Amino acid sequence: MDRLLLDTHREVVTPEGVALHLPVAGPVPRALAWLLDLMLRMGLLLVASIILGIAGSAGMGLYLALLFAVLWFYPVLFEVLSDGRTPGKRALGLRVVASDGSPVGWRASFARNLLRTVDMLPFGYAAGLVAMLADPGARRIGDMVAGTLVIHRLREDGMSDAPMVPALAPAIALQPSEQAAVVAFAERAPALGDARRDELADIASPLVHARGAQAAMRLYATANWLLGRA
Repeated sequence: MDRLLLDTHREVVTPEGVALHLPVAGPVPRALAWLLDLMLRMGLLLVASIILGIAGSAGMGLYLALLFAVLWFYPVLFEVLSDGRTPGKRALGLRVVASDGSPVGWRASFARNLLRTVDMLPFGYAAGLVAMLADPGARRIGDMVAGTLVIHRLREDGMSDAPMVPALAPAIALQPSEQAAVVAFAERAPALGDARRDELADIASPLVHARGAQAAMRLYATANWLLGRA
């Protein structure tokens, strides 16, 4: 389930009971990201047309196949394989996620991008813009059908990335408040000094059966499991 929070923030409760605050992206940054991706695609097609034009009719056939792939599969591949971010979205700090905050999948990405043809009606993404302005989650029609959100991928100053560790299920069932605490630790700990991080991780030592830096790594892994990350 989800509910609107303070204008552009949406609180989403994951299937595991973790409450996530997702800052949804409005029409302007999404339009800018789309324009950047459009320029990248047009540039790629221009270079390909010059190179393949030398090959005559065979090159034209390859160009048409590339045109189809770039127009329809470019956003899908980036959204699924690059953490929900096309190059344009990455530049604007945006990310596509499922409605529960988990990474977007193939089916949802295909659906939201195929339905751009509906959002474009009658011209200039008019239907999509009206839908975004009317929806609390700023979703266009494709997002509503696919069950996706476009959010800002905000970072705090001085915050570093958490270590990339494989997801690990907790040894015992966690209450929603405990799940939220683990996720909050994973989000905040990279900005802390090692001593303070390990001190906080020691509080959860009965859960992870470790202390210090090893406990922190296991908490990162548990947070990844709670958030549905690989």
